[in-house]
Amino acid sequence: MKQSEKICWVVDAGLIPYGPACELQRQLVAARKERAVPDVLLLCEHPHVITLGRNGGREHLLAGDRLLAEKNIELHATDRGGDITYHGPGQIVAYPILDLAEHRRDVRWYVEQLEEIMIRAAADYGIAARRVEGRHGVWIDTPAGEEKLGALGVHISRWVTSHGLACNVSTDLRYFDWIVPCGIAGKRATSLERALGRPVACEEVRERLAAYFGEVFARRLEPVSLAALSEILAAHAPDTQGAIATAV
Repeated sequence: MKQSEKICWVVDAGLIPYGPACELQRQLVAARKERAVPDVLLLCEHPHVITLGRNGGREHLLAGDRLLAEKNIELHATDRGGDITYHGPGQIVAYPILDLAEHRRDVRWYVEQLEEIMIRAAADYGIAARRVEGRHGVWIDTPAGEEKLGALGVHISRWVTSHGLACNVSTDLRYFDWIVPCGIAGKRATSLERALGRPVACEEVRERLAAYFGEVFARRLEPVSLAALSEILAAHAPDTQGAIATAV
């Protein structure tokens, strides 16, 4: 692999549970640090899950263990930044595994680029998404007030990134009722479908997010299947083969 080519593998993991997705990221980060793989963009959706970031507290979780079990919602603590959020079907999640040493060693810049990707994708649908000072993610103005269209939370180790962004496309927004989204009281989540009042295909939005990712980070995108990635990571670290197979 020639680093000068500035490529990025794009992997569509489909609907994948949160735990295996985190394990896959962990293995990708280790491989990226050793330059065994180029930058990677992992795209997926998750079954219903609520995650707590490093700055999150259970006081922002409005559902007890019994209700979570009844609704089939998993709960995970994570090492990403940010507070509490929800992931579920109809929400496109993007996990970039980037070596910022080959981009720009600036966490604020990196976060703004992730926001820019969602802002550009929303603009394709005529939606004026924007940043809000002091809050991460992207927001839109609606008749009900300011609502959050996309969230983000990142982890950076030796300038290699993990976790990333979540853009609500056709998400069942009722699941956000069980949390205080991102720990901000009085603010609601929204989706592209709600904002437009019509169906929106996740596949279409996923392609737009990937394309803008390539533009923003100046990388040529190369599709790689999850099965092929499994083989590559297993060859890099044979003891991870079982974990990757579970993720597949």
